[in-house]
Amino acid sequence: MRGEKNGFFRGAAVLSLGALAAKVLGAFYRVPLLNALGGEGAGMYQLVYPLYCLLLTFSSAGVPAALARLVARAEARGDAPRSRTLFSQALALFAAAGLLGSAVMFFGAPLLCTVQGEPAAVGAYRALAPGVFFVSVLACCRGWFQGRGEFFPTAFSEVLEQLVKFVPWLFFPQALRAETPRAVAAALSAVTLSEAVSALVLFALALAARRRMRLPLHRGMPPRAGAILRGTLPVAVAAGVLPLSNMLDSVLIVRIVGGYAENATALYGLYAGGAAALTGLPASVAYGFAAASVPAVAALRAEGKNGAAEKKVLSALGCTLFLALPAAAFFLLYPRQVCAFLYPAVTGAEGETLAALLRVGALGGALLACAQTLSACLTGLGKPRVAALSFTAAAAAKLLLEAGLLHLPQLSVFGAAYAAGGCYLIALLINLVYSIRERGNRLAALGLAGKFSCAAALACAAALPLGGVHVLVRLAAAGAAYLLLAFLFSVFSAKGIPFDWRKYGHHRRFGFGGRRSVGRRRPRAPFGRARHSAHGRNGARGGGARAGGSV
Repeated sequence: MRGEKNGFFRGAAVLSLGALAAKVLGAFYRVPLLNALGGEGAGMYQLVYPLYCLLLTFSSAGVPAALARLVARAEARGDAPRSRTLFSQALALFAAAGLLGSAVMFFGAPLLCTVQGEPAAVGAYRALAPGVFFVSVLACCRGWFQGRGEFFPTAFSEVLEQLVKFVPWLFFPQALRAETPRAVAAALSAVTLSEAVSALVLFALALAARRRMRLPLHRGMPPRAGAILRGTLPVAVAAGVLPLSNMLDSVLIVRIVGGYAENATALYGLYAGGAAALTGLPASVAYGFAAASVPAVAALRAEGKNGAAEKKVLSALGCTLFLALPAAAFFLLYPRQVCAFLYPAVTGAEGETLAALLRVGALGGALLACAQTLSACLTGLGKPRVAALSFTAAAAAKLLLEAGLLHLPQLSVFGAAYAAGGCYLIALLINLVYSIRERGNRLAALGLAGKFSCAAALACAAALPLGGVHVLVRLAAAGAAYLLLAFLFSVFSAKGIPFDWRKYGHHRRFGFGGRRSVGRRRPRAPFGRARHSAHGRNGARGGGARAGGSV
């Protein structure tokens, strides 16, 4: 159990660090990109992206999670041939779907631009269209690696994507600044290039890993394509509901707000390309715990360890809360400082609007991160349909609320931010009810949320007396205070986030303790009890002693 636990956290840490590095690099490039494109160019950029994400949903979104679940179950049974066949069949199936999605996006660009009311975005759509195919290949490779418990290739590919964008994103938008449509198309061409390079590299790594696998002489029945579709479609629906709602956002905001405001496209760009990109950062960083939860929970469920699987869900949720709540608190208290640092070219009325949007959407980002993690856990538990239904219900409520709020000129684009927060809250509550069933675990989840909320609020408030210092100094002070308060609240103990680094089974705060043997000396067990196989698990007290630590 200890090895499974540390393997889960190690994989989650690798994915989260990879996502964090990718987001930091992406933010580093996105800042000069937004400064070069301005509000109008950012709006055009974000008009194209929702359809791209929607097509990715049908060709690849949900594939890493669903394929990881199927592969993890095969690996848990020692069925290496099935693991290989799952990868081959999923790759053929979804690469074809990705090719179809690319064709739809390329040839349907004029019609889509007419519907959205932005005919100048045709070149942007066509520049991004080939990326749908490459991301489909990339998703299959990531899902196969994650199902086998190998998380470094996914993290590496995410960082590689951002590095490939470096020169195009820094050079072409600045060079074409006077021609906004061409500048946007050049920026989106860099996205396609980055996906292509990352897909080719990860595909080569997957082929090399498949050749190293040892296969038994007897091979069972290969999985059918129908089984793969049944496993991936519910997850794809759950992953695709939000991109679909974001695509409808681009139509609703531009058309409804455009009825009483002349800068509707610019307002949409500030909301989707500025504020929403920042509030979604916690969900991106916590993605590692969501992705690592799928194979970990699926393997425990396949072995019949339902209680251990639910404990793993609680662990993943606790780690997500630990990362998401301080970010939300910081955005809530210091939106002007964050926006002035990241987007110095967005000033005046646009700067004030961007800061206000960031403050309104801060809590929604934390809710989205938690809903995302629990959705992945539901996939691992074999309940992907529940996650699909929860996000569908939440998105429907969001669109209804948004359609009403956007008609109020005093709210304008802020109506979309309020509706998004309500959407994420509904999805989180439904996922929580179906993923954590035991009453004690639900109370533990509420306790973790309370501890992290108090620690995040106090830590960010502690940076208020610093006055006019740089926002990075405030961030460092708040981060240090948060870690100190987390230590004082014992959130890293066995009762908080169950994380066991120790060699033995009993827990100390942060998991440190125990001695290693030196030379030929036998290791001493905790509390001086001798460890011997004849005396049960915990020494002379016999097998009736405590059988293990937390899960």
